[in-house]
Formats: sequence, structure tokens, C-alpha cells
Amino acid sequence: MKKIMLAVMAVAAIGFATSCGNKTQQGEAVDSVALVDSLAGEAANVSISALAEQLEAGDASKFQEVLVTVKTKIAELIKKNPEVAKEYVAKVQTFLKENADKVKAVVGDNAAVQAAVSAITEVEPANVVNGLLEKVGDAATEAKDAAVDAANQKIEEGKAAVEQKAEETKEAAKQKASEAIDNAAKDVKGKLGL
Repeated sequence: MKKIMLAVMAVAAIGFATSCGNKTQQGEAVDSVALVDSLAGEAANVSISALAEQLEAGDASKFQEVLVTVKTKIAELIKKNPEVAKEYVAKVQTFLKENADKVKAVVGDNAAVQAAVSAITEVEPANVVNGLLEKVGDAATEAKDAAVDAANQKIEEGKAAVEQKAEETKEAAKQKASEAIDNAAKDVKGKLGL
């Protein structure tokens, strides 16, 4: 009877552990989505506040500076979590689109600022992130290639230095051998009285 009771309790414990485990995994999935929204929201709120402040001030150059910081923030978020970067871009885009009239009034004919605004607002958030990821990848590839080229150059310089040192050593050995032969010949001539 005790064995049956223990078996029933073990099955119940396993069932309970399994059901709790599934809830935890579902909770983690929901928490990661909430975390992405939270991180993107915090970063976007800071950037949106800065953009709004410059729109109110009517300063196109400062507005452009904030747009540069937005691009920098996107690149920073891409390194940490591309999903957060996509949410961040979407939130900033929404703000810029909702305030398009104010942006046009502040920007006016400034082509550089218009281009910066267009670069952020006219592309899907995923494409903005993917485009920056490609640029980061290209930059990394270029850096890697430059490092390989520099390493190859150092190897070639090292080879040339080794070859030069070997040639110098060879010449020095020839010189010493020649001097030794000359000295030996002098000794033999001296002993022979020549």
C-alpha cells in the first residue's frame, strides 16, 4: 500500500513540476517582449523629448544634431539587441510622422536636415536596422581586411629582414673564412721562409 501511495505522489509531483515549468517558459517569453518594449520605450522617450525640444525652439541645426544622436543610438541598440533597435526606430518614426508639419516648418529648405529626417522616416524600421547592420558588417570586413593586409606587410618585412640578416651572416662567415685562409697561408709561407 505504501508503494502505491509513493508512486501516486511521485506522479503528482512530476505533473505539478511540468505544469509549473510551462508557465515559467511562457512567462519568460512574455517578459522578453515586455523588456524589448520597455528598453525601446525608454530610449525613444529620451530621443523624442530632445527632438520635441528642438522643434519647439525652432533650431534646425540643433534638430539635426539630435537626429545624428538618434542614428548613433540606433547603431548602439543594434549591437545590443536588433529587436529593441527596431522598436526604437518605430517609435521615433511615429513621432516624426505625427509632427511632420512642425518638422517642415523648422527644417525649411535645409537639405541636410531633410535628408536626415527622410532617412529615418521613409524606411521600415526593420530595413533601417538591417541597413545599418550591413554597414556595420561592411565596416568590420574592411577593418578585418586592413588588419590582414597590415599583418601580411609585417610578415613580408620580417622575411626581408631575416633574408638580409642571413646574407650579412653569410658574408661575414665568408670574410672570416677568407681571413683564416690568408692567415694560414702566411703562417705556412713564414715557416717555409717564403
